Amino acid sequence: MPEFLSNLSALLVFLIIAALGFIFLLVSLVVGDIFDGLGFETNLDGGADGHALLDSRVLSVFVTAFGGFGAIGTQMGLGLVGSSLLGLAGGLGMGGVVSLFARFLYKQQATSSVGTAQMVGRTAQVIVSIVPGSLGQVSCRIGEERIEKLACSKDNQEIKAGSIVRVEGIAGDSVIVSPYTEPKSVEKWQT
Repeated sequence: MPEFLSNLSALLVFLIIAALGFIFLLVSLVVGDIFDGLGFETNLDGGADGHALLDSRVLSVFVTAFGGFGAIGTQMGLGLVGSSLLGLAGGLGMGGVVSLFARFLYKQQATSSVGTAQMVGRTAQVIVSIVPGSLGQVSCRIGEERIEKLACSKDNQEIKAGSIVRVEGIAGDSVIVSPYTEPKSVEKWQT
């Protein structure tokens, strides 16, 4: 064994482990999940939520906490085995907390993109007149998002800008529309 390794104390070894884990954590926070960036497939998804079980940030927190808690154990007077067990417990605890928090954040993600298929059956407003044999443009609001799509008339008739239309279907990147007619209200019978 090289002489410099025999002169290392347990405290110094745990502090080096903590420092390496912290550097790994900083790198993974800047560049994202290092395992994905390097093309490693762990095939250990954490479940249906999409957060990987072997995420580089979770592992780096584990290594940092292992070194830190191991160093605390040596300062408390625990032996090498006791300090290592304290480091393992601290690493699992801190890594678990980070993993749970990452899963929580991942579940909170939502997509704001609305597909063209969601326009079918909705009303829209013509913003560029639709002339027979040509395309116009319609605007439709779905939730908080406004979608503008090229549109053609279902019956090949002219529909002027400002008109309200009903989206009947999809044709490639455009939608098929027909003039919107207000549904007739049903009169209540009076007794």
